[in-house]
Amino acid sequence: MIRVGFHPLFSIALLCVTTAALAHHSYSMFDNEKDQVLDGIVKEFQWTNPHIWIQLMVMDPATGKEVEWSIESDSPNMLKRRGWTRKSLQPGDKAVALVHPQKLGDNITTGALEKLTVNGQPVGAAAVARPAEGVKP
Repeated sequence: MIRVGFHPLFSIALLCVTTAALAHHSYSMFDNEKDQVLDGIVKEFQWTNPHIWIQLMVMDPATGKEVEWSIESDSPNMLKRRGWTRKSLQPGDKAVALVHPQKLGDNITTGALEKLTVNGQPVGAAAVARPAEGVKP
């Protein structure tokens, strides 16, 4: 009779794999307690794995100069399930994004996308599941 058992090494291997997967999908570098609304023009939309990126040109109120923001969201696979396509944004589109900025310093122009409207129309759900209270991009 063949006896099949649960080997302790399998548990260790499984733990290592799941830990690595969770580490990759961490948004800990972003300040999830801080919301920032960015109103600008899409420079580039990168529909790439492992995460999509939106390059958004935003007017800096302090200097009056355009600043390029890099906005990160989920993978194309996850966003496609929420109604996004590789044509959801085009260069030149007017976009309003609600992001969680990076935690590092004052001159950071990178954020995690929470909500997005393009040319006045909402684009499917974004990366962070927490609802933004009182902010309507």
